Amino acid sequence: MPPKKTKKHAIIVMKTTNNLLVSCDEAKHICDKNQYGEASFIEILKLNIRLIYCKVTRAYSKRNGKLTKAIKNSDVQTLSSSLKEQMKKQLQDELTK
Repeated sequence: MPPKKTKKHAIIVMKTTNNLLVSCDEAKHICDKNQYGEASFIEILKLNIRLIYCKVTRAYSKRNGKLTKAIKNSDVQTLSSSLKEQMKKQLQDELTK
């Protein structure tokens, strides 16, 4: 006969399982960290477990991936801070007239 599971055994199993389960908010945070290469192996493992069963986290991860790809492929050009200050000054001069 197989040994009977006691309550003590069930608690130990639950504790180890709960260490790998994360909330949706935690999973989103890990997803963001993973996007920038800052997530640890354990965090990535927890995220992947969450992605298996959570539709919301999967959707967030998919959108996050699309955003990252769009930003990497964009050709955004910004103004220098001196040019911004010059434009602000010109705007202020025009408003005071």
